[in-house]
Amino acid sequence: MIDPLGALTDAFTSFLFGKVETTRLPVRTSTGQAQAVYLPTAAPGLGDSGVIIGREVYSGKGYIYDPFQLYGQQLPAPHWLVLGESGNGKSALEKTYVLRQLRFRDRQVVVLDAQGEDGVGEWNLIAEELGITPIRLDPTSALNGGIRLNPLDPSITSTGQLALLRTIIEVAMGHGLDERSGFALKVAHAYVNDTITDRQPVLTDIVEQLRHPEAESAEAMNVDIDDVRAWGLDVALVLDRLVDGDLRGMFDGPTSAGIDLDAPLIVFDLSHIDRNSIAMPILMAIVGVWLEHTWIRPDRKKRIFLVEEAWHIINSPFVAQLFQRLLKFGRRLGLSFVAVVHHLSDVVDGAAAREAAAILKMASTRTVYAQKADEARATGRVLGLPRWAVEIIPTLTPGIAVWDVNGNVQVVKHLITESERPLVYTDRAMTEASAVSEASAVPTDEARALQAAADAEAEARAEAMAMERQWRDESSETVA
Repeated sequence: MIDPLGALTDAFTSFLFGKVETTRLPVRTSTGQAQAVYLPTAAPGLGDSGVIIGREVYSGKGYIYDPFQLYGQQLPAPHWLVLGESGNGKSALEKTYVLRQLRFRDRQVVVLDAQGEDGVGEWNLIAEELGITPIRLDPTSALNGGIRLNPLDPSITSTGQLALLRTIIEVAMGHGLDERSGFALKVAHAYVNDTITDRQPVLTDIVEQLRHPEAESAEAMNVDIDDVRAWGLDVALVLDRLVDGDLRGMFDGPTSAGIDLDAPLIVFDLSHIDRNSIAMPILMAIVGVWLEHTWIRPDRKKRIFLVEEAWHIINSPFVAQLFQRLLKFGRRLGLSFVAVVHHLSDVVDGAAAREAAAILKMASTRTVYAQKADEARATGRVLGLPRWAVEIIPTLTPGIAVWDVNGNVQVVKHLITESERPLVYTDRAMTEASAVSEASAVPTDEARALQAAADAEAEARAEAMAMERQWRDESSETVA
C-alpha cells in the first residue's frame, strides 16, 4: 500500500529541486591499486600463549611462538631450523629465546656451543648469569683433570653403547663398517661388558680386546682367532685415536662427576675444537647419544636441544642418521631440536643429502634471516616458501627474519630487552658483521618501547610492502 504522505513529500521535493539520479561508471584497475579501498588486514598470529619473539613487521602485532604450545594443533613437529648469514641476528634470537623459555619451570635446555672467543664459548656469559658452569670439552684440559664423557657409561644401554661405537668409527673412517669389522667390535664390546664389573668400562678396554681377542670369540663363530684379530685391527686403530691421539682425554675415562643433568641449562663448550676437523662430528655423535640415554627422560619436562654449527651433524650421513632417530624419539618425550645453519647449501648439497632432507622435513618451523639473492632462491625452493617471502629475504635488515611456522609465513622483528642486551651482544657477535645493529632494545616504559620499535620498523616495512605490492601487480589484473 502506497504511503500518501510519502508520495506527497516526494512530489513536492521533485517539484522544487528536480529529480536527480546518479550513475556509476565501471572502473578498470589493478589489484595493487584496488587494495587501497579496503581496510588493512593482517594474517592471524600463532596465539597468545608462549614466548614473545618480537613484532610482526606488517601488522605491528606482537609475535609469540612456542613449539610446545603449538605442537599437535598448528605444528606436526616441535623442531626448528634457523638460517642466515653471520651478523643478522641468529645468535641474538637463540640466546633470548633460551632465556625466555627458562622462565617456565618445566623447561630444560642443552646447547652445543661450537663458537667462541677469548678461550670461552659465546654462551659463557649466559651460563655465568644463571650460575651454570659450561661443560668444556678440550683435549688439553681433559688431560689435566678436565671434563670426560664415557661412551661406555653404564647409564647408556648396551645397545646404545654399541651403536655409538659404530657411529664414531664410521664417522672417522668415512664409510660404513663391513660385516667382519662389525663382528669383531660386537664381540669385543660384549666381552668387556661381561667381564668388567668393578668399575666403568672405558675405551681402552675395547681397544685392548680388539688387539687381543679371546679364543672363545673365535670358536663361537668357528673361525680362526687370527682372523678375528685382523677384522678388528682397523677398528682398534680408530678407537685408539680417542685414547692416545688428538682427541685423547675427553672420552677415554669414566664420566666426570659433577655434571648436573637437572640444571635448567647445560652448555657443552666445543669452542676449543677445530670446527673443520673430523673431531667435531665425532663429538656431536658422542654428546648426542650420551644425552639421549642420560638427559631425555619421561618426566613431563619440556626440553630444548640447540645446536650451533649444525651442519656438522646434518652433513655427516652417520651422525645425521643418529640425530634422525633422536628427533623421532624426542617427540614422544617433549624434545624440541633447534638447528642453526648459515647456508642451506652446506647441507642439501653435502654427502648426507638424503638424511639432511629427512631432518629438514621434520623441522616444521623455519626462520630465515638475510641471505644473498641466489641463496634465498635456493632456500625458497627447498623449503617451499612463497615467492613474496623469497624476494624479501635479500632485503632484510639485521634483526628481521621470515618465519614459516608450518605454512604460516610472517616477517618478524626480533626485540631485545635492556636486561638481555649485555648477555646477547658479546664481543664476538659485534665483530662478526657489525652484529645485530640497533636491534630494538625494549625500555621499561611500554609506550616508549612500542614507539621505538615502530620507528625502527618503518623503513623495513615500507620496503617489504612495496616489494610485495609490485609482485602482486605483476601477477594479475582484475576489473573492480
